Amino acid sequence: MQQAQRAARLLAGLHPDLLISSDLQRAARTAAELSQVTGLEVHHHEGLRETYAGEWQGLTNAEIRARFPEQYEAWAQGEPVRRGGGELSTEVADRSVPVVLEAVQKLPENGTLVVVSHGGTIRTMLGRLLGLDPELWECFGGLSNCCWSVLGRGARGWRLLEHNAGTLPQPVIGDDT
Repeated sequence: MQQAQRAARLLAGLHPDLLISSDLQRAARTAAELSQVTGLEVHHHEGLRETYAGEWQGLTNAEIRARFPEQYEAWAQGEPVRRGGGELSTEVADRSVPVVLEAVQKLPENGTLVVVSHGGTIRTMLGRLLGLDPELWECFGGLSNCCWSVLGRGARGWRLLEHNAGTLPQPVIGDDT
């Protein structure tokens, strides 16, 4: 909760206009912290839930390797795998990205949207929004607890400005400035 409170204080400095969140407990609690600081209502969406991993749910990495060695190896090699019979990464993007794009449409000009979700789901959203092939989505490292990624509109679409950030974004002189 301390991590969520710290993140909320920092993200409030971005003056967000809209706050959407997974309806799962950890994300919802994190979003509630930002809501408390900003006064924004949290809009919960099932589409922002973490990847459903079927029979892998709740298992440690060692347990998954022991019970599903072939499936784990294929997944580790980047093959599209229904981990434990669950969702493919592309299916997670299919359900989460429309939620984000719908929220973006509700923003005022130059508005800020905060999306509170889960690491795997965020990775798929980033990959899809940036137009990367799904086999490249794993190039995004994981997100630490209560850290974030920052996307902005560039001349040619979405741009990743920061990833796994724990501080406010700083302006960078680049090809869009």
